[in-house]
Amino acid sequence: MQESPNPQRRSERSHRATLKAALDLCAEQGYAQVTVEGIAARAGVSKKTIYRWWPSKGAVMLEAIDEAALQPTGFSDTGDLAADLHQQMSGTLSLLTDAGIRSAILGVLAEGLQDSQLAGQVHGSLFKPRIDSFKERMRKAQQQGELAAEADVDVALDLLYGPIWHRLVAHLPLPDGPYLSKIIDAALAAVNRRA
Repeated sequence: MQESPNPQRRSERSHRATLKAALDLCAEQGYAQVTVEGIAARAGVSKKTIYRWWPSKGAVMLEAIDEAALQPTGFSDTGDLAADLHQQMSGTLSLLTDAGIRSAILGVLAEGLQDSQLAGQVHGSLFKPRIDSFKERMRKAQQQGELAAEADVDVALDLLYGPIWHRLVAHLPLPDGPYLSKIIDAALAAVNRRA
């Protein structure tokens, strides 16, 4: 019988080496070609060690993505909503230009279509904290008069981040700075229209 994953029993060095190996292999081979055996060999740990810490390749990748993505989670509040959005979204785009992270995200999203538990983990650890942070910044913008009180924050989220995710999934070039500014301006104009 396989032991349940136990994150408390991790060696920090082995833990970091495993996460790095997962992303490095994604960059080199693509998500589909990466195996737990390959991650273990690259990290210098046993396959049993990985399965003691994570239940699947997807779970390893999700934690590796989450660790790498800590920086772009929050939003600044400079009093200039467009500038704050540009700064946060630029951080997200910078993260997505990393070949390992990009491959891992696409792979985990695809695997989540077949694995509802992984899909829930992706939403809970990767998307929900960022969505909550976005909504908090948008509510502050509404309170401070930077955004219309009746602006639909969910529509703003879709208008702002939809183009990034569309381009990521469709393997199109990610938006550059000027194009990102156009996305932000168009989205804010759309949700700021007063009825």
